Amino acid sequence: MPSILLSRRFFVFLAALFIAITPFVESAVVVQAQAPEGAEARKANRLAKESSPYLLLHAHNPVDWFPWEPEALARAKAENKPIFLSIGYSSCFWCHVMEREVFENEEIAAYMNEHFINIKVDREERPDLDDIYMLSLQVYFQLAGSQQGGGWPLSMFLTPDGLPIAGGTYFPPEDRNGRPGFLNVAKQVSGAWDNQNEAVVRTAEIVAKEVRRLSRPAATEESVALKPELVRGAIDEIASSFDPEFGGFDFSRDNPDGPKFPVPSRLMLMQAQIDGTPRSASFEQMVDKTLAEIAAGGIRDHLGGGFHRYSTDRMWIVPHFEKMLYDNAQLAEVFLDAYRRTNRDTYRQVVVDTLDFVLREMTGPQGGFYSALDAETNGIEGKYYVWTADELESVLKPDDLRVFTKVYGAEGESAFELGYVLHLPRPLEKTADQLELPLADLKLRLKTCREQLLAAREKRPALLQDDKILTSWNGLMIRALARAGKVLSNRDYLAAAEKATIYLLSRHRDQEGRLLRSSRNGQAKLPAYLDDYAFFVSGLLALHEATGDEKWLAVARRLTDDQIALFNDGERGGFNFTSMDHEALLARTKNAYDSVLPSGNSISVRNLITLSRATGSDKYGQVALKNLQAFAPQLRKTPANLSHMALALQEFLHYQGDGQLANTTQGDLFSGGISSPKPDNKPAMTKPPIKPPQQSPTVVTFSSKEAALGEEHQITASGFLSVNKAKPGQAVPVAVVIAIEEGWHINANPPKPDFVIPTSLSLVGETPVTLESVQYPEGHPFQIEGFDEAVNVYEGEIVLRGQLHIPKGVQGALPLSLQVRYQACNNENCLRPMKLQLSGEVPIAQDGDTIQAVNAALFPANDSQ
Repeated sequence: MPSILLSRRFFVFLAALFIAITPFVESAVVVQAQAPEGAEARKANRLAKESSPYLLLHAHNPVDWFPWEPEALARAKAENKPIFLSIGYSSCFWCHVMEREVFENEEIAAYMNEHFINIKVDREERPDLDDIYMLSLQVYFQLAGSQQGGGWPLSMFLTPDGLPIAGGTYFPPEDRNGRPGFLNVAKQVSGAWDNQNEAVVRTAEIVAKEVRRLSRPAATEESVALKPELVRGAIDEIASSFDPEFGGFDFSRDNPDGPKFPVPSRLMLMQAQIDGTPRSASFEQMVDKTLAEIAAGGIRDHLGGGFHRYSTDRMWIVPHFEKMLYDNAQLAEVFLDAYRRTNRDTYRQVVVDTLDFVLREMTGPQGGFYSALDAETNGIEGKYYVWTADELESVLKPDDLRVFTKVYGAEGESAFELGYVLHLPRPLEKTADQLELPLADLKLRLKTCREQLLAAREKRPALLQDDKILTSWNGLMIRALARAGKVLSNRDYLAAAEKATIYLLSRHRDQEGRLLRSSRNGQAKLPAYLDDYAFFVSGLLALHEATGDEKWLAVARRLTDDQIALFNDGERGGFNFTSMDHEALLARTKNAYDSVLPSGNSISVRNLITLSRATGSDKYGQVALKNLQAFAPQLRKTPANLSHMALALQEFLHYQGDGQLANTTQGDLFSGGISSPKPDNKPAMTKPPIKPPQQSPTVVTFSSKEAALGEEHQITASGFLSVNKAKPGQAVPVAVVIAIEEGWHINANPPKPDFVIPTSLSLVGETPVTLESVQYPEGHPFQIEGFDEAVNVYEGEIVLRGQLHIPKGVQGALPLSLQVRYQACNNENCLRPMKLQLSGEVPIAQDGDTIQAVNAALFPANDSQ
């Protein structure tokens, strides 16, 4: 107890230092801070070798930045220095402000370099670190008795082991308006580390323990039945946050003038309730009010299309001006569903404007979609987008100016300090009446005005573009384009979705066929997270639905099978955010919290339902069921925070009601909930035996070891040499005979289509021997029903042949390991890529030894004696 009290007092001590500005809850302000002269000429730090546009912005800071890497963590431990961790992203306005004010400051940088190991992270590349340390900040604030929330930049001080000591968001360089400056905070933390180390470490351990607890669903023995009441609970709680005056489902009566986020997952859930029944009439009014206000507000770019990040005011007029790919993808889909529901052209136009903006300004030449556009010009947020009266007058003719300013609220006092944020203060029909103009004529006139102003705006200094390509966000945009292409009969949208998909499949996979997180300039890196798999599969399924092309369904199945193998918690249900072999961090998170982005778990449930319907495989439905059961207690406790999971549950209940899941009945669902999954009682797999060569002598040189627990191969293999002993300095033929289990096939080499994973043979481990001239047999076409292009596969038994080059001077017997890499598929699914290792020894001939041919049936042209 005394140690806890000491830590509590230390929390209070540290909390007094961290009265930080929380940028995302402020109204829009104009801040201008220029980098010191000569900053660009300063010697580059380690971040210059990174590819992230955000990290590259800091490459010439005087701060001795590290990226998050083993070297930085090892340095902190070796020097016993605390870590300063700064997490942000390229379009974060306050991140730029802190960079210019703090990290470009020579005095502050010198202190940071002397007393801390400084690490800079792009939260969009490393959402795992961002999640963990944002949660750490929230835990720290809560334990310290602070009412602050999180935000970016995220500024955390850590122990050398990565445990959170304390943190905040934006800090000014010096004490300002009662708030502590960064240098003072850094000095206090460094002093505490040096002089009160035991208390600091104890504090960090308490925070870390709580972070680990909160990173997983709460353990409970109480089961929560999957019933419609869970969905209704989310709907009712979200409806209670509706703003009846200006729309939106992010409204707090305690803070009515606070910022507003569109929160697409809530809009999707509420829109899904509109079915023409009397109960749904109120939901329809809420949704249409919200969409009308968003479409009319300054949060929408009325000249160039697309949406800004969020609104700083209740009326949706003045946004924070960054544009994010994921916002535009999700909102395009929301408005598309509204158009399908209502056939209103205003909704259709929002979809077209948004998607056209993405294709014009956020699409790379190879088809991938960029992440974001910045909010600021020369350190001033919003300057690119807003207009002064003089600027409007310089572009538009007087009569057009009169009409345009009336329509777009560019008259009277501006709500934003730098100029007018274009918005529609009243419905266009009403303005047409006031101007005494026919509506059709007014629309044509406004179209010309917008084109003229957009052309003038494009001559302004260009905004910073974050051109990294993220798998997850691209998946969302692929989905939006595919669905819009089908609904609007727009082939260009479908073509763009397919081009982006091919880019991801060809560039965002490693040698094992696993997805990668991010690429820039064609170079992909970082292991993918749950969201990358889930969001991309969602896009693939939408593309399959839109085009009818079965190859997209096949790829979606294979990636989902990989996702289950890598991320699924088979015991407790739900998917972990990181894969089973991911870097060990402070915590391994598993959650279903749906924020501005839906959770990977909620999207996964919807994917699994779709796959179960499309393939008839009960396997996917069972994984969806266990996922829902894992998060049902959390959905009941905080339903509005799991809005997309509620939508997934609604779809699951509807699907289950169709009788598609073999282990549940409609009676289970509506009387007592869904039962637990039944055990898998399928018979054990049998594999055909390897047939040895019929001509003697027969010598098996390489054999596979017993499979690890939980690992089951669909092939068996043995390796054979052409001679009983290998002569140093020469090549010896080797053959690997592979028997494939009946009902399964593996992909041929070379692969067809080219995005599947081919079977390959290689040497592994340290050895002076080389394997060359590997010959793969010709595969045969395997036609999947409805699949346009046949897959080139191997079935039954095949032989791979190559040449082992034995170096001169070796003696005795050389231990060698061959590795067969393959991906097995059957008519229902594809398993994750596997490696089968064959181990053995190559006998080496000494002077005077007789070399005999063996295994002649495998080497018909053997002349190696």
